[in-house]
Formats: sequence, C-alpha cells, structure tokens
Amino acid sequence: MALEFTDQTAREAIESGKPVVIDFWATWCGPCIKLGPVVEELAEKYQGQVTVGKLNIDDNDEIASENRVRNIPTVLFFKDGVLKERSVGLVKLSDLEAKIAAIL
Repeated sequence: MALEFTDQTAREAIESGKPVVIDFWATWCGPCIKLGPVVEELAEKYQGQVTVGKLNIDDNDEIASENRVRNIPTVLFFKDGVLKERSVGLVKLSDLEAKIAAIL
C-alpha cells in the first residue's frame, strides 16, 4: 500500500537515502485519480525495495515547490537524497517501472 506523505514525512523518506517514489496529486485531478491504482501496484510490487507514497499538493506544497512540480500527476524518483527521475502525466505501469529500475 502506498504511503500518504506529508511534506515532513516525504522529506524524511528522501533524506533516508533509500529509493523513494512520490506521486504528486490532488483530489480534483482526473488523471491523478486514474494513476492512483498504478501507484498502489508499484507500492505492492516493490515493497521492501522502494518507499512509494502519494503527496496531496493541496495539503502539502513545500516538497512540490522545491522540486518544481508544475503539473500533476507528477511522479518523482529519489535515491541517495537526490532527484533522479521524473514522470509527468498519466503514464503506464511499465514506464514507471523503467524509472524505478534506474534507481535500484
């Protein structure tokens, strides 16, 4: 199950140095809602290897601003505390898995 990040918990996860995937979304965003089950599938598939979570930009905007998230859905991929990959828009599971492979 994907975590529900806040700015604080997302920052802690990123600073841990472990691979982290964050889905930036909002309740009013149709493509974000469609991407939700894909993110959940990633969380289950990569449990123990990658921390996967969702961050609602309406409630938490610091991490989004710091990483220049301008459109949603945006999925960011971090490793060693550094942004390594970015995916913008509604994408397929295989596209996100390829980016996860790059950070593992």
